[in-house]
Amino acid sequence: MGSYMETLGKCAKEASRECAKLGTEDKNRGLRSVAGELIRQKEYLLQENEKDVKAALEKGIKQSLIDRLKLTVKRIEDMAEGLEQIADLDDPIGEVLGMKVRPNGLQIGKKRVPLGVIGIIYESRPNVTADAFGLCFKTGNAVILRGGSDAVHSNMAIVHAIREGLRKEKLPQDSILFVEDTSRETASEMMKLHDYIDVLIPRGGAGLIAAVVENSTVPVIETGTGNCHIYVDETADIEMAADIIENAKTQRMGVCNACESLVVHSKIAEKAVPVIVERLKLHQVEIRGDERAQKLMSEILPAKEEDWGTEYLDAIISLKIVDSLEEAISHINRYNTGHSESIITENYQHALKFQDEVDAAAVYVNASTRFTDGFEFGFGAEIGISTQKLHARGPMGLEALTTTKYIIFGNGQVRG
Repeated sequence: MGSYMETLGKCAKEASRECAKLGTEDKNRGLRSVAGELIRQKEYLLQENEKDVKAALEKGIKQSLIDRLKLTVKRIEDMAEGLEQIADLDDPIGEVLGMKVRPNGLQIGKKRVPLGVIGIIYESRPNVTADAFGLCFKTGNAVILRGGSDAVHSNMAIVHAIREGLRKEKLPQDSILFVEDTSRETASEMMKLHDYIDVLIPRGGAGLIAAVVENSTVPVIETGTGNCHIYVDETADIEMAADIIENAKTQRMGVCNACESLVVHSKIAEKAVPVIVERLKLHQVEIRGDERAQKLMSEILPAKEEDWGTEYLDAIISLKIVDSLEEAISHINRYNTGHSESIITENYQHALKFQDEVDAAAVYVNASTRFTDGFEFGFGAEIGISTQKLHARGPMGLEALTTTKYIIFGNGQVRG
């Protein structure tokens, strides 16, 4: 077991040095070749994905998670398009971030460089495999991927297609390595490969992320769970609020930027809550509310304390009635996961106060939380959505996968 993971680590470290030397044209050529290979092998990808979907159905996994797992022709085309878009993006590697001249004549600047080897431990979503490769490759990094057992056939098929695309262009195939052994032991050992992996990124549920943060000796970028709130202010346009909440909750329920919690001002609750509940009922969403919410509609079930902080990833949403913007902000900051929060309001000062005081990676005014996404933000694909505050926060595009080094030019200076 140890030799297997260490071998992967050594291969990735060697590949990272080759990747760091690649020019922008080489990287873009590789990305476009891989995009074409995904399309060419789509029947094979669908066939392998069907094995994973069938196994998930037999296990009784809930439908929202099967949706995350399932590949379609459209989703494969989207993966390929994502790689094409990454190829079209500016290459951040080599960018010089300013240059200052010291009194002694030294010129000191910063330059963007690759992180090196990036490890990613993730669950369920095969598109992560292609997205992660694309972003890492464009930034001159090698990547070790350790997906979950529920998507192992899909992930292996995608990695096979990616490596074939790289082989055809005579580019380093070991820039992507996949951990085929999905046992817990490989995940645990991956968290200890600090001699080979420069940063580890977990993508998945709260349990996975907590395990990686607590056990890793490799530096971790924490991509968070999403207990995302929408607050309906007393001045909100009710139809707009219903439209946004319907989209944020029901467009895709098994994703981290879906709305899981509603907060409604008491002055508008009597009119707004029935409209919102009727919209959500169209999608069979169960609403769990506090006592005041329950009095407004008999369909609203009683909420427990844990409901305020739960990422359901399912057709369930919590509902809290508050008496002020300040109370709404306090409730959200207590129970949110630092991901995405939104206010529906016609009051500009309320909007600014909400954006200033809510502690989250993305804070919206009159828009769905579903936009917290690298593609929607113009980054191309994303490696994840960081809910921490060091190094990166929010959707992580190309720049989040770089670090900097100081570059110093002299003409014979010595320190006295």
